[in-house]
Formats: sequence, C-alpha cells, structure tokens
Amino acid sequence: MTSPARFLIALALGAGIVGPAWARKDDPATQLANITKGRVAGKPQRCISLSDVNDSQVIEKTTIVYRVGNTYYVNQLKSGANSLDADNVPVTHTFGSQLCDMDTVNMVDRYGGGSRGFAILGPFVPYKPAPGTP
Repeated sequence: MTSPARFLIALALGAGIVGPAWARKDDPATQLANITKGRVAGKPQRCISLSDVNDSQVIEKTTIVYRVGNTYYVNQLKSGANSLDADNVPVTHTFGSQLCDMDTVNMVDRYGGGSRGFAILGPFVPYKPAPGTP
C-alpha cells in the first residue's frame, strides 16, 4: 500500500474515532453525559439553597445544571426550554432563599438586554461523585 493511501486510511480511522469537535459541543445529550460522567444520580429534590450555588451551566434547549460544592443538580425544565441558548442569560425569580421546582427563569438577551422568553424549573436531580472517585 502506498504512503498516501495509508495516510488517508489513518486519517479516516482517526476521524471516526475522534469525531468532529463541533458535534460534541452542540449536542445537548453529550454535554449532559460529560457533566454527569463518573457521578451517581440521587433522589430528585424540590429545592436547593440559592446561596450555596457556586455556578450554573445552560445546556441549550434542555437543561440548567447548578453546582453546589462537588454536587451537580440537573434541572430538566418543565416548560420553556426552547428559550435556553448561549445568547441568553438566565435570570431566576425566587421566593425566599431557595431555588425551587416551579420557579421561573427569564431569559434575557446577552447583548441587547431584551426579554427572550421564560422557563419553568422542574425538580433538581443531584449527581454526586461515584464512590471511590477523586
């Protein structure tokens, strides 16, 4: 087999194994799988303490993930997920010090500041590191 042919076969095999980076970045199921990898799902909770939330991540059109310490709380929205995207900033409306199932999240345009829709939170599913993982 000639050297160029070997190169093309190696290139094709590598592309099949690695895959395009943009496909993983934009695929919500893959994003969620990467976040929960090595973690164990717990019993869904109705509320989490807002003051304990360290960070949040939007997975477009599906989910908001809240980080509290080393636990990720995955919230599959009850409605309005279509307004979740990278160009919108989630602004949460709470009653008290907790973020709860049925609270609303307004989506505000990151660049213009206008309202882009709203979503209603569902239950919070905790994902903790699996036993024996660092």
